[in-house]
Parts: sequence; C-alpha cells; structure tokens
Amino acid sequence: MGPTGPRRPGDRLDVPVPGPAEEPDAGPPDPAAVLPPAAGGPSVRCPNCRTENAPERTLCRRCGLLLDPGPPPDVPLPWWRRILRRRRGGRVLPVAGTRPKGRLWRRPRLAVPIALAVLAGALWFGRPYLPEAWDFTRDSTGTPDELRPSGIRASSSLPDHPPATAIDTYTNRFWVPKEAGPGIGEFLEVDFERPVRVTRLVVFSGRSAKEDEFLAQSRPAALTVTLRSEDGGSAEKRIALKDRPGQQTFEVRGSDVVRVRLAIAEVYGAGPGRRPAIAEIEFFGRN
Repeated sequence: MGPTGPRRPGDRLDVPVPGPAEEPDAGPPDPAAVLPPAAGGPSVRCPNCRTENAPERTLCRRCGLLLDPGPPPDVPLPWWRRILRRRRGGRVLPVAGTRPKGRLWRRPRLAVPIALAVLAGALWFGRPYLPEAWDFTRDSTGTPDELRPSGIRASSSLPDHPPATAIDTYTNRFWVPKEAGPGIGEFLEVDFERPVRVTRLVVFSGRSAKEDEFLAQSRPAALTVTLRSEDGGSAEKRIALKDRPGQQTFEVRGSDVVRVRLAIAEVYGAGPGRRPAIAEIEFFGRN
C-alpha cells in the first residue's frame, strides 16, 4: 500500500535511489609520487624538478640535468689587468654543462708594450725633425701674416725708381737697375727688424700690372732668392716667373729669417735701352 492507499500498477515511486559518491579532483600528480624516492642513504634533491635522487648520481633521474653544477665560471679580467698580472697555474677548463663564450679575436698580450716601445723609439730618433714638422703643420693649417720689411736696398737703381717703390704696396711704381741691359745679377735686398718665418713670396713682375705698360720694360724670367737667418746660415731657391702681368705666388720657406735677397737670373724682352723692372714684392709667414 502507498502512503494514501493501496499502490496500483503504473504508480511512480518517488523514493530516491542511492548512487556512487562523487570524488574530489585530485589535481596533477606529485613528481615525487610518480618516482619513488631513492633508497640507500641520504638522497640528493634536483634543483630543477625537486626529485629525490641517490647520492651517487650525477644526473637527475627525472629531468637529466646536473645535480651539482658547481660554482659559476669566473668573469674574465680586463685586458690591461691580464697583461700586468703574473699568470698562475695552467688554463682553467670550463665547468661541465656550461658553454664558454666564444671569442672571434684575442688581443695579443705584447701588442701594447711593443707599440709603446716603437713610438718611444720614433720620438727619440726623430727629435731633430720635430721642430721642422711642427712648423710645417702650422704653416699648412694656419693663415700666414703679411711680413713688412724694416728696410730695403738695391745693387743699383735709377733716381726716379728707387728700391723702396718695390715694397710700397703700389703696383704702378717700380724699381729698375741703373745700367741698361739684361741686368743679370742685379738684386733687391730687404731686412726684417725681428726674425720671421717666411712661407710665401709674392712678385709683381714688370713695371705695371696693366698689359700695355707691362711690356714697356724687360721683365725678370727667373729670380734667385737667398734667405739669411739670424745665426748666419743661408738657404737659396730659384723661382721661375711667367711673362704676364699681375701677382705670382711662390712657396719659399725659411725660419728665423732676418734678410732676403732677390737677384735677377734671367729676363724676358731684353733689348737696347731696356731694363728689367719689378713693380712689387711681398712676404708672408709668421712673426
């Protein structure tokens, strides 16, 4: 019978039927539970996966890494400390399981001392040439100054064309020797109040910078330039001039110069009654 009367065929029973109990989620398995702990003495725990290993093992039985990688490799010293310090012992081998940093090029241990020794030797043997090299560098990189002579003289001159007209900065006045003819050997000579370094010489050949007046007299074709220094030494250079009016610049170098002579060596347009003329000469360098 049911709770309210007799049960008839087809009636539903609402009594719950017990089933299997639900089990909680166990999560991922413990690595230590998958592999049993090592037996026989104190175990060694892997620093990577934390698995216990037998003390005589070198590699972990689970992940295969070193159980004791050893101390980290030494950081290499700077090259200058490796050169100065005294090497002790042999070559240190890298620890097993580590890859040493490769080097494409090793600095030679004796490169710096050899380079310093070569440089010191070059400076020692090149001492006599250092002042000249220094002057050449300054002359090449700096702007030269105009050097004004303190006096000028000539081998001979006409009264209306004295030697001072060759350094008065005017090109329409000129110097000519007294005697008519080629004038070979006639000269102008200038003095400087203090020793100077001469680097350039500017010459205005002929009697004028104008074409028609330029051809009225003969012109120097070559000059012999003699530089006399304060200590009595001298240097000589021959310069060739072009047969044209206007400025002509020449490189003439001398140190501690106190006197310069310009002597006529060759002429253009020589003829009866003609004299070689020089309109202007200028000097450049450093005081």
